[in-house]
Amino acid sequence: MNIFVTRVIPQKGLDLLIEAGFEVTQYTEKRELSQEELILACKDHDALLSVGPNKIDENFLKQCSHLKGIALMSVGYDNVDVEAATRYGVPISNTPGVLSGATADVAFLLMIAVSRKAFYMSNSIAKGEWGFFEPTVNLGQELNGKTLGVFGLGRIGMELAQKCKAAYNMNIIYHNRKPNDEAEESLDAQYVSFENLLKQSDVLSVHVNLTPETKGLFDHTAFKQMKPSVIFINTARGAIHQEDDLLQALQNKTIWGAGLDVTNPEPMEPTHPLLSMPNVCVLPHIGSATAETRDNMAVMAAQNLIAVLKDQEMPQAINPEVFHH
Repeated sequence: MNIFVTRVIPQKGLDLLIEAGFEVTQYTEKRELSQEELILACKDHDALLSVGPNKIDENFLKQCSHLKGIALMSVGYDNVDVEAATRYGVPISNTPGVLSGATADVAFLLMIAVSRKAFYMSNSIAKGEWGFFEPTVNLGQELNGKTLGVFGLGRIGMELAQKCKAAYNMNIIYHNRKPNDEAEESLDAQYVSFENLLKQSDVLSVHVNLTPETKGLFDHTAFKQMKPSVIFINTARGAIHQEDDLLQALQNKTIWGAGLDVTNPEPMEPTHPLLSMPNVCVLPHIGSATAETRDNMAVMAAQNLIAVLKDQEMPQAINPEVFHH
């Protein structure tokens, strides 16, 4: 059995696959594989460990239906046609849970950085603009006792809410498909409608999957309903917010600030006006970028492939029904 890996991944994941007796081919070039190249590579392999934005769609799955399994080294799977994968009998797995703490840390970091205009003020030193002290210029805002609104209070949203409650005694409100009893009990979190989430949040942090329902949800209409003092945070997927509408909302002072670990498109153009705004902090999608988290993601992806190549069910299967037919 042989496995194709679309990126150089942490050694811990590779070691597991090799120790299990599999041959591993790692793609090492620092460019994205085209779908045609990926299909060609997979023709000679039994399984795929997919890292990055590889499109696992109907076309790919039709030509690679021989694959015994595809393990994503990510929690999100908006680049996968899960219905087609199930139809072709190809099990898909992801890496939920292991990156929750690291991603919540980045959301927390962005919240603080935006609240104090930290990136902009740091850049001002390099520009030689750290000069005359003006007591009323470039002021931030404090977070203590403010209201954190979480859109998608799952594992990552819960981690962020716990940090905000502990550090700043923030009030927690949230909007989910269903209430989160644990959050309501331990954090005194309050379930609110989406409209009230927009209206009441001092910081609004997005932690949902990209779906047809959430794509472009944070647009001109949504920003217009928010407080003019709100900080908008997105560490989920860039396509959940409309970037042009966000820029306009910031320029017009409809909202106060924004912190992004995800953009649309990625990578963002280096000349994008968001990058030079005082009250905006943008990171290059580093939510899971700690050694510990990336190790855990690689290990989990490897374990999913080891299971399926040994005729067992993938522990983190997205479409487990494949195993029951």
